[in-house]
Amino acid sequence: MNEKIDSIRKRIDAVDRDILKAIKKRIELAHDIALCKKKRGENIYWPAREEKILRRVKKGVSKEESKLIENIFRTIISTCRSIQRTLKISYLGPPAAFTHQAAMKIFGKFCDFIPSLSINGVFADVAGGKADYGLVPLQNSTDGIDKCTLDNLISSPLKIINEVFVPLSYGLISKSAKISAINKIYSHPSVFARCRKYLAASLPMAEKIKVASVSEALMTVKAQPAASGAAVIASKFAAEIYKLNILEERIEDNPGGYTRFLVLGKTAAGKSGYDKTSLLLALKNSWGALAGVLASFKKRNVNLPAGVWSINLTKIKSRLSGFLSEKGDSGNLFFAEFEGHIKQKKIRDLIKELSKLCDSVKILGSFPKGDLS
Repeated sequence: MNEKIDSIRKRIDAVDRDILKAIKKRIELAHDIALCKKKRGENIYWPAREEKILRRVKKGVSKEESKLIENIFRTIISTCRSIQRTLKISYLGPPAAFTHQAAMKIFGKFCDFIPSLSINGVFADVAGGKADYGLVPLQNSTDGIDKCTLDNLISSPLKIINEVFVPLSYGLISKSAKISAINKIYSHPSVFARCRKYLAASLPMAEKIKVASVSEALMTVKAQPAASGAAVIASKFAAEIYKLNILEERIEDNPGGYTRFLVLGKTAAGKSGYDKTSLLLALKNSWGALAGVLASFKKRNVNLPAGVWSINLTKIKSRLSGFLSEKGDSGNLFFAEFEGHIKQKKIRDLIKELSKLCDSVKILGSFPKGDLS
């Protein structure tokens, strides 16, 4: 048996040497790319290019392998990107929040992550040059669209250049190594509400201490000794950041929840081939205005010749308050999303038609579609 293990280890060592050789070559090529981009004044971060790489390396593998491969390659890409310059990423804080997790998921570890106290602050950080890019929540599977993000998109010149989905999954986290030792649990009231069934079944006698934020709960538990029996309900990512033990994972009552985050930048993203486009449509204040917009999508999805792709409208959401049309009267503003990229002729033709039907059309961005898994 030991001989077999030794033989396998020798083969692993040989594979490791090949991996190291390939990584060194990739770093050399990253240096070459850095010089070319610097001369041409191009952006360091190209979401469309990174998406193409990730889709290529994950093709034909299982779901479990896909996640592992993506994590490995995001780390490689982030490392090579940092050779050009360390990017500054603003996100809705505090540290260890789901937005922080989203930022690290999409950009990798090799960036400077800047927490902001508000969504307004993230937009200001990017627009003002304090950060290269920003991460803000757009929608939650439980609470719907974030109105503050939508309002900022209305007024901001920033573009949506990517998106990322993060599962709303919680765990029981502590310095202690045993669930039986837990006698008090800290977290935000909304988090307690999402884990009510687990707490009632597994820790009915533990004291539930509500605090202003999950970050405050994490710092409180981190400051206490392991023998105190204190725990916090937070994400697995938060446990890694605060170096705490995960006693139980996925304790939320309704698994499958998620938050969708947007990546904000100053310049538009390129075409990846797996894209969606977001618009703000200021509808004319007249009867049937919305029906006309929907008809523009419908007629592009019927009686199509073979090989011609339809335009799939994936979301349309009204935003009625605080908007004035070009005529100065109260207008109807809609946030719309559909599959495709602004560089495609069929999308440009659609937007031309929508511009005739609406008071105004604002293109928020075309960007790679995020993976919900």
